[in-house]
Amino acid sequence: MGVLHFGPARCPSRESPDEAVRILLDRRYTALEIDFEGGFWMDYPWAERLGELAADAGIVLSVHAPIAGFMGHLERDKKFRMAVGMLDHSAGIATACGAELVVFHPGFLLGREREAALDALVDQLQELRERLDGKGRAVPFGIEIMGRVRELGSAEDVFHVAARLAWIRPVLDFAHLHAVTDGGFTGVDPFAGVLEIADGILEPGAPFHVHFSDIAFANRNETKHLPYGEGTLRADPLGEALARFERPATVISESPDEASSQAILSALASKLAASPAAGASSSKRRAKGTASASRPRSRRN
Repeated sequence: MGVLHFGPARCPSRESPDEAVRILLDRRYTALEIDFEGGFWMDYPWAERLGELAADAGIVLSVHAPIAGFMGHLERDKKFRMAVGMLDHSAGIATACGAELVVFHPGFLLGREREAALDALVDQLQELRERLDGKGRAVPFGIEIMGRVRELGSAEDVFHVAARLAWIRPVLDFAHLHAVTDGGFTGVDPFAGVLEIADGILEPGAPFHVHFSDIAFANRNETKHLPYGEGTLRADPLGEALARFERPATVISESPDEASSQAILSALASKLAASPAAGASSSKRRAKGTASASRPRSRRN
């Protein structure tokens, strides 16, 4: 397969970018998703310094926008304007630190038929893109597969939106998929099937963006992330499925504890090392760690 990057869904330190990158390297991580789900805590100089250090260390970055930062609103009211501002600012931080993409949630049905909700989501995303283009913040966005079976955000919804908008990438949350299929992701083929659809949508060279953790669920809805091993979702079949593709992958651990993230990393590394392309992938990883990157900077407005 292509290069694998792996890391946590939360920045390990908010004291300084230097400390954050030091911890990531100590833990053998090569990816980080910046956690803005609960609100923004990082300013532009912090982001720029983090981006410089991460590039030098071979760590790829992504940004998770605030939970309330979704499109597809019924009314263009205060909540809608706040959501636009959140996604705009997330894109600004992503541009400043050179992040691969901004992850966001797809929103809600809000009493509409699914087709109408998806059309509203696409229309408002197109308007958002025009705004970001004008500010030099036109980074890729990633729409996340959600973990509630009767809401917007199924795999089909996510692939539908990503197929309609070239700058939107699917974010493959396998914990959520395991929940909504009532524990259906226990073998290699379900993982490979989802990856195959995403592979047909993504532009050449763009990595799979994966969220992973063990998960508790009831009635085909997620309830909470679990320490690895307490549920029924395992990383081994994901590793085997990823090995079938040449596309690179960024896997973000949403586990609630460090030991779980390390266990997932070890499981993935073991399966990928056993794949026929392991030697080539290892060489690419070493090259990735030493390559310099040119990263655009956003303005603070």
